[in-house]
Amino acid sequence: MKTQEPFVDGIIAEPLHREPLDNELLDIDARVNGNSVTAKPIAPAVDDGDSYTAATGLTPATIAAQFQRVRANSIALCEPLELEDYGLQAMASTSPPKWHLAHTTWFFETFVLVPYIHNYQRWHPAFEHLFNSYYNGIGTPFSRPQRGLLSRPSVSEVMEYRRAIDERILTLLESSQTLGRNILETIELGLHHEQQHQELLLTDLKYSFHVNPLQPAYRASRRPAEVTQAEPEDPWVAFEGGVVEVGAEGQGFCFDNETPRHRQYLEPFCLAWRPVSNSDVLAFMADGGYQRPELWLADGWDLVQRERLTAPLYWQRSDNGWRHFTLAGQVPLVANQTACHLSYYEADAYARWAWARLPTEAEWEHAAKSQVVAGNFIDTGQCHPDVAVSSSPLAQLFGDVWEWTSSSYSPYPGYAPAAGAIGEYNGKFMCNQMVLRGGSCVSDRAHIRATYRNFFYPADRWQFSGLRLARSR
Repeated sequence: MKTQEPFVDGIIAEPLHREPLDNELLDIDARVNGNSVTAKPIAPAVDDGDSYTAATGLTPATIAAQFQRVRANSIALCEPLELEDYGLQAMASTSPPKWHLAHTTWFFETFVLVPYIHNYQRWHPAFEHLFNSYYNGIGTPFSRPQRGLLSRPSVSEVMEYRRAIDERILTLLESSQTLGRNILETIELGLHHEQQHQELLLTDLKYSFHVNPLQPAYRASRRPAEVTQAEPEDPWVAFEGGVVEVGAEGQGFCFDNETPRHRQYLEPFCLAWRPVSNSDVLAFMADGGYQRPELWLADGWDLVQRERLTAPLYWQRSDNGWRHFTLAGQVPLVANQTACHLSYYEADAYARWAWARLPTEAEWEHAAKSQVVAGNFIDTGQCHPDVAVSSSPLAQLFGDVWEWTSSSYSPYPGYAPAAGAIGEYNGKFMCNQMVLRGGSCVSDRAHIRATYRNFFYPADRWQFSGLRLARSR
């Protein structure tokens, strides 16, 4: 979801097409009000056999269970909101919570129900325009900076829309145990798309709450226990490099930007054992980091001057020291917590100040591929990075903060986008953005893996983004 959507989106490696195969069309009696939905195959659906199911684990039953969990999570994230919060949009790069709820529903209706259900009637004809993000092959999207002006449909109408589409998708999944792989993969893609929007919903809401002078809290967060950060004797973890394989192996879900798997050569390198902390950033600031042009890329220095940047986003100096705004409201800055809301420019400047550099995405993935995906994700309830404490060599590799890399977001060798409108999901955004890795404190842990490529523009700061230092050996 880029340019129009600020968070990485992608598609599965197997090309998906806007138009279904003839024997994948289903006959469905789906009235516009969504009250009575029945479905039966017009002809036998595509069935690739037991080998496909065994390799992917995708069956109508498993997808139905995932669908219910992910869709319920979106509603749960909105439980702390007041009605007035659903329309907040504090800048053009963000979207209101109501829009996120509707757009993720639009995705399932547009890419599953419309192409695969015979004579399907849309829930509301205007929704195709209002909740289209950037799929120009579908139609003209509504203006992104004006999403906050959509007082209609109401929140209750959007919730009714979600319930109706949920019912139709579940009926489709229950109608046949031999649904074609394209249908199952498209629904799975929609679920990972929704998990991306769940993270966006929280980061967008945090920015909107921050510009309110009242600085309201989204909800009380679980505060981390007071932990003394024990630095290892050697803060660097060494890797030999050599010829390594990068990209998804094809088992389990992945976005298309994680493929094809290919070989890269890495020189020997080191990674810092933890991401940069708030105290590290304070030292950078105390040494004039935001006033020293020699530390900054030209575009970054222009941004610092133009916006008069002196600290990370959400930081504020008070009579009692530094404070920062979190999803739990404004709280004192904890020095040894992992630093977040840093732009690529800030991350690069800090690395240069520290006589280090940012890792390439291939270096990061090579270091992460043998690690278990575990850490501080949305299910902890903290909604903020924790203190780095780990018995493994690399702490907080997953969760807490997305880690900037020095790699520009570009296609892997041999990459080709899918045909049709769904091919717009990823490929057209492979320009002028930088790759981040690892997930954050508001990511769903089931959504993250070592090969996952997030991407943002270098100036973006409102995501939970931080950095881990690297050095060449």
